[in-house]
Amino acid sequence: MSSAKRHGHRPTPIIYLSPTLGPLHLALADPQGDTSRKLFSRFLWNASVLLAEFIEEGPFPQWNIKDHSVLEVGAGTALASMVACLKGAKRTVVTDYPAEEEELGEISVEGHAWGVINNKFSLDNKGKFETILVADCLWMPYQHANLRKSIGHFLSEDGKACVIASFHTGREKMSAFFDSEELAKVGLGVERIWERDAEGAKREWVEDRRLEDPSAWKRWFVVAILEKIRI
Repeated sequence: MSSAKRHGHRPTPIIYLSPTLGPLHLALADPQGDTSRKLFSRFLWNASVLLAEFIEEGPFPQWNIKDHSVLEVGAGTALASMVACLKGAKRTVVTDYPAEEEELGEISVEGHAWGVINNKFSLDNKGKFETILVADCLWMPYQHANLRKSIGHFLSEDGKACVIASFHTGREKMSAFFDSEELAKVGLGVERIWERDAEGAKREWVEDRRLEDPSAWKRWFVVAILEKIRI
């Protein structure tokens, strides 16, 4: 995997070289207005690439999505969703902030603002997804509560949420997402969490690595599996 934190510039498409599916060509959105541009969904971020790799070559059973109903939140280019669909997911739903430029082909696409769970899509799909994919969605601390709320709402009782995020905006901004008390409020807990770099090295997850070199942030990711717990 490239150590570059993001990929893609319109109008040039991105080609993801899948080890099992061959080349996948990704067309990039053209954001309209400041709100959409500030969400950076027009780029392919490395956390999404890592998530796609895990779905294809999964290091443990949780990443086997065959015959699962799969939801991706904050999908952006939706690479992980596409790979999930092609690898045998029963149903794949891509969601991102509602915007006119959503254009993701044959996969079901829904606008979903995190934390909004009282509209038709949210009510119809409560607890319906065995797998939820979350890639590089932790860089806005003010949205952590809403993101936790959406994951807790859509995840099935025996489901798993796969959360991957790079440290390119700093560890401090994302670490609070995994606060056990806040997760428990929406019926979620951390089954497993660790760190992984772009070359595959692993290490223990630590909320605060004192004097961490900012130049190394873009090489490292937090990888977590969330599960349902009894409130």
